Formats: sequence, structure tokens, C-alpha cells
Amino acid sequence: MNLSRRALLSGLGGAAFARAVLAQPADGRDLVFRVLRNDGQIGTHRLTFAVTQSALTVLVATDIKVGVGPITVYRYTHRAEERWQAGTFVSLDAETNDNGTMARTTVRREAEWLDVQGQKASRYQAPLTALPLTYWNQAMLDGPMISAQTGELLRPVVKQVGPGRVVTASGPVEALHVTMRGDPDLDTWYDAKSTWLGLRLTARDGSTIRYERG
Repeated sequence: MNLSRRALLSGLGGAAFARAVLAQPADGRDLVFRVLRNDGQIGTHRLTFAVTQSALTVLVATDIKVGVGPITVYRYTHRAEERWQAGTFVSLDAETNDNGTMARTTVRREAEWLDVQGQKASRYQAPLTALPLTYWNQAMLDGPMISAQTGELLRPVVKQVGPGRVVTASGPVEALHVTMRGDPDLDTWYDAKSTWLGLRLTARDGSTIRYERG
């Protein structure tokens, strides 16, 4: 796969990120990632896309388990259902079990705002331009973003680094490298069709976490 800088950036409309919801695979396949900690697999992250006429439903499932020998010392599960209608974000329902700490986030689109409730955010009204922080949709990079785990409204500093390479299960591929600094603080990659290819971040314990596309 050999993509020029122009090919990668043209998919973004130059310096700005596209708002069109075109990031799901055209053939309707799931996006499946291995979750790696210091290059050892600790879990999976899967996005499932269901299209019915003008409606799009995205199901998110993350399962992570960290062990020391046969003993599990950390477990994380996350489930979310994100709904779109005619290219417009409509709602989000998410539940997270972070090593025994439960959290729930709901988002509902109203006429003039998004009604948001989360474990770490009292009920509030987010701007209609806010999108869920679920990574698959490159348009979320325009911000602001709503954390699917906590419900918080996030405004990280987003920067296009430019063309680069990211490792997938089938080998390195050309990709657009984007950094997010603040909360969250991570690096993420997309191909020329705006399909999500993976991310990298540093965990609280200093380990490197990567989502590697299958």
C-alpha cells in the first residue's frame, strides 16, 4: 500500500477534518483490533456496523484482562451502542466495568443540544457539534468529544502530524498520523478512506498500550 501525502490529506479536505460519516468499512465488515500492552496481547476491541436505509448503528465491545501468571489483576469491559440517522449523530448508550467500578453514559440529541449524563459528569447540555470519543469516525477530531466511559466533554489539542506508517496484523501500512494532547493524550491513525487503523497511548503505570488492526 503506497499512499502519497497528497492522497492522505485530500481525504481530510486539507487541514480540516471531514464531517461526513464515511468511516465504516464500505463492505460492512467489523473493525477488529488486538489490544496490546508492551506488545503482549491483553484483549480485543471490536466495532460492528449495522446499516438500515438511512440509519447507522455502531456497536463497540472492548474486553481487556491483565494477569500475573494465572491470577487476573485487572479486568476491563466496555459496551456501547452509537446511533446515527441520515449522517447525524442521534444517541449513545454505554456501560463500563473498570476493574469492578461501574459507569454508565447516555447521550440524547435534542433540538438545540445534546443531553448528556455520565458517571463523572452531572447532567449537562453539550453542543450539537460534539461527537462520541469512539475513534472510528474521523469527524470526531473536529471536537469537542464526549467520553463514552465518563460522559465528560473533552477538548484535546488535535494535530495532523502527516503521513506515516502504522503496524497492523498484516504488516505496516501507510497512514495519516494524528496526535491528541490533553485528555485524552494519545496518537491515532487513519487511512486515505478515513478508516481507523489504530492508536497508541501510555497507561498510568507507564506501559505502552496499542490498538492494532486485525
